[in-house]
Amino acid sequence: MRILLVEDDPQLGRATQIGLEQADYVVDWVQSAESALTAIRNHQYGCVLLDLGLPKEDGMSLLRKLRGSGFAQAILIVTARDQIADRILGLDAGADDFILKPFDLDELAARIRAASRRITGRASELLMHGDIGIDVANKVVHLRQVPVALTSKEYGILLMLIEHAGNILTREQLEEALYGWGDEIESNAIQVHIHHLRKKLGKDLIKTVHAIGYRIDKIIPEPTLAAS
Repeated sequence: MRILLVEDDPQLGRATQIGLEQADYVVDWVQSAESALTAIRNHQYGCVLLDLGLPKEDGMSLLRKLRGSGFAQAILIVTARDQIADRILGLDAGADDFILKPFDLDELAARIRAASRRITGRASELLMHGDIGIDVANKVVHLRQVPVALTSKEYGILLMLIEHAGNILTREQLEEALYGWGDEIESNAIQVHIHHLRKKLGKDLIKTVHAIGYRIDKIIPEPTLAAS
């Protein structure tokens, strides 16, 4: 998942960015509402971590703008404001969660996952697709109950394709989710990751749709015969 961190405190912002990147998230960090709006216009994020005490325009105003513009991804308020009224205001304005500073990075990651589940409609952290099982909380993949070692980029591609099973994802969409500002992207990087996934999980799992992108077929459950 690519995350936009909106935090004006340089020390906390950098520490949060590093901590989440060590947990294999892609994190872009900005320090103002204006920069956040520019980032969201130009990139696709799965989650926004939003401080309320921003300079010039505060986080609550930014939250209302984002929801008013149709931004449907997860937004988590991360703030030192501990008043119940602020929590109610933020949640009613469209925030998915309200996290108080100082926070534990493991708990923050868990809350990001929980918000992502609600957005994608998943009921649990265990995602199954045929013989493939993904433990999203621990980023562990099994093939026929045998663990399969994947790189963080391979894991990210697999998760995206399975979450969007039946739909075609373009190379640009995959790159947008997997790489942040300043990352160097080789022109064939996605193709190489797909090649490795096929070697590890089966050559027929990921379909190439010529000149468009990649797809994992949706598994349609077999109909259950009614008892006579």
